[in-house]
Parts: sequence; structure tokens; C-alpha cells
Amino acid sequence: MAGRITHSEAQLRPDPKFNDLVLSKFINCVMSDGEKATAQRVVYEALEIIQKKLEKETDPNAPKSSLDVFLRAIENVKPAVEVRSKRVGGANYQVPIPVNKRRQQSLSFRWIIQASRGVKGRPMGSKLADELYMAARNEGSAIQTKDQTHRMAEANRAFAHFAR
Repeated sequence: MAGRITHSEAQLRPDPKFNDLVLSKFINCVMSDGEKATAQRVVYEALEIIQKKLEKETDPNAPKSSLDVFLRAIENVKPAVEVRSKRVGGANYQVPIPVNKRRQQSLSFRWIIQASRGVKGRPMGSKLADELYMAARNEGSAIQTKDQTHRMAEANRAFAHFAR
């Protein structure tokens, strides 16, 4: 059957080390050219680096495991609104639109990975660990991207009535 849509959520298996579906999806997003073993190695290396940082942490409110840091980072980077271009009466408007859960997750993955790949001169595992750790503490490039998206939506709030 041509054009058949696969149900990727049903086919997604949890990752082998932490048995987590969100981490498995993140590994798939980090993967390039079908090299899943390399992507897993990079992500697990990042989580090990985060775990070593957590052992030195003295703050009692800090997460206990690197998986908690990862999940908190993803949650902190998720945007609530974004702007979409809409043509009304010959003019283009940037209309703020709420983001659904699935797109929130994919945007947060994309922004964290882009921020990590944007830094030069270090191994990917180290860069990813730094970005995830900073995002869990509400700082870093991915958080800046989210804040910038929210500011754009706030600035264009006057055009919200053009939303579908």
C-alpha cells in the first residue's frame, strides 16, 4: 500500500539502559545517517558526565539521577506558544499559536541538539551533557531559543485574533 502511515509511537521501543521512551526518542533525534549505536554512545556518555556532576552537587533540591536532569531539561525547554506566518488581506502576520504536546517535545529535542552541535572543539557527548545540565537549570542556548520564541509571540499578541 503506497503512502501508508506507520504508527511510530507503537513501534518505539524504550532505550536499553534506562528503559525510557522519551530518552529513546531523543537518541533517535541525535542519530544521523542511521548510526544508532553511535547516537546511543553519545547520549549515554552525556548522561554519565551529568551523573558525575551530580555527585559533586551540594544543593539538596538537585535531581538525584542523570535521567531526572534529562527529563527536567526537556520540560524546561518546551515552548508554550510559537508564531506562525499567516496571510490575511495581502499582508503577512506573525500569529501566536499554542503548541501541542508532540510538537513541544520535538522542538525541545531539536533546540537542545542544535545548541550542542553549534559549539565547536569538543566531543559531542561533552557538549550535550553541558547543554542538558544548563537547560535543567533554566540557562543555556536552548532556553534562550525558547525565551526568544515566547518574546516573539508576546510581541505579536495583537494578531492573535487571526489564529484559526
